Formats: sequence, C-alpha cells, structure tokens
Amino acid sequence: MLVFDRGSVARHRARAARDLARHDFLFAEIAERLVDRVEDVNRTFALALDLGCHDGGLGRRLRAAGRIGDLVSADLAPAMARLAGGKALAADEEWLPFADHAFDLIVSSASLHWVNDLPGTLIQIRDALKPDGFFVASMIGGGTLTELRQAFLAAEARIEGAASLHVSPFVDLRDAAGLMQRAGFAMPVVDLETITVTYGDAFALMRDLRGMGEQNALAARRRRPLQRETILALAEEYRDRFGLDDGRIPATFEIVTLSGWAPGPDQPVPKRRGSATHRLADALGTDEITP
Repeated sequence: MLVFDRGSVARHRARAARDLARHDFLFAEIAERLVDRVEDVNRTFALALDLGCHDGGLGRRLRAAGRIGDLVSADLAPAMARLAGGKALAADEEWLPFADHAFDLIVSSASLHWVNDLPGTLIQIRDALKPDGFFVASMIGGGTLTELRQAFLAAEARIEGAASLHVSPFVDLRDAAGLMQRAGFAMPVVDLETITVTYGDAFALMRDLRGMGEQNALAARRRRPLQRETILALAEEYRDRFGLDDGRIPATFEIVTLSGWAPGPDQPVPKRRGSATHRLADALGTDEITP
C-alpha cells in the first residue's frame, strides 16, 4: 500500500536542508541515543551505512565515538546527502542500491517511518549486512504528536464540519517487533522511549516540523489549503486541551528503536525445547508448584 507520497517526502527534505541546523534538535537527540546503542556493542565496524542520513549528524557522532572505520551516507534527498559529505549518495530506502553482504553496520535515525514497504526495506537491510553484521535504527512511533492529531480533528470538525488526516500513522512497538522477526534478524530487540518538547504555541511546533522536513506527506492527504479560521481553531483547541500551567503546550514524540543481527554461523542459538538438565526452581531456590 502506498501510504506515503515519497516524492513529497523528498521535496520536504530538500527544502529542510537549506536551514536544518535551526530545527534539528530532535534529530540530534535521537542520534545521541543511537550512538549509545552502538557503543553498547563490544565491537568496531569496518564499514558502516547511515541510511536516511539527513545532514550527517549521526555519522559524525559515530566517527567521534571511534567505533567505525569507513562510512557511507545515503538520503532520499540529494541536498541532504551533500550536507553529510564524504562518501554520500542519494538513495531510496525502498530500493537499496547496495550489494549483498556489503556492510558491517547499518544505522538509521528518524527516517524509516516514511517508508511504505517497511518489511521489504528491513529485508533489504538484512541482505546488505555481512553475516553477523549489526543493524540499529530509531523511527517515529505511533503515539507521536497525539496532541496535534487530536487538535486538528477537533478544529476541522468544528469549523468545516468534517475532518481529514494531517498527522501520519506511525508504527507501534508490537508491529515493529513482528517486522524484525519477519525480516529474519537474529536476536532482535525493540524498545520505546518518549521525548516531550514544549512550545509557545501550535504555530511554533508546525514551523519546527516544516524545518525538519517532517510535515504531512500522506498520499491521501488533503490537497486544498486549510481555512484561516481552521488554523486559528487548531491553536485554540491545542491550548485548551493540552496547555500547561506555564502557558506552553507539549508535543509528544515516541521513538521506536529496532536492533538485530544478520544471521551468522557463530551466533548463540536457543537449545532444543525440553533439553534442559537443571530445574529453574532449583536455580531460584523456590518450590515448584504443579497445577
């Protein structure tokens, strides 16, 4: 299914590349957390791929951490790839132009949530990893911008008598775990973190979303501009429903992080069911109760 208009995603990113440094705080925070995940692995990686690299912030942090050798950066928007510098190219996450078993490490920060065929992309990523290669990615999760979503629906219904989608659907934790298993990753781990940012008003939030290239790119999005009255009602609904005591408004970002390994011959595997030689109750020092 074509949920997202990939051409719009590319255009949004190209425009955001002009002034990304003023709006990249969320990307920077996610990148810092991803580097921590890579540093948790007691290994160095000779060749890494930063998929959906934006301006290369994640790649620069990985180099500074000293955990990678060479780095390839790829982004859907050529303007973003140019900002990353080094060995950079424009590439579509849905059609990876890399040979099988090319990379020791693939990382992706705040990019894969715009992919239509996420299962297919994850399979391509697994194939592009060398045996026992590591993959870790953070993407925007299902509860992101729940405040903006609710305010939009209420404002449009009140002013125009109907509502349309303005905030994209994002993957949730359970779906992400299933996708990693379906893609064939070994030892997959999926977890969720929440980042809450406060703004002076809804207009400041929407300026940041545009500045990051994260505005609405749904294929079935509303094409005609919003009425001025609807936009004003949006800001009012947002403040009335979610306003804080200090007069600011919160914006919730859920970050789903996926990690896993390309299958390799030396990886640990679970033993055959029923092959245990010791009782768990003995190890825990408890009595086993049989129903």
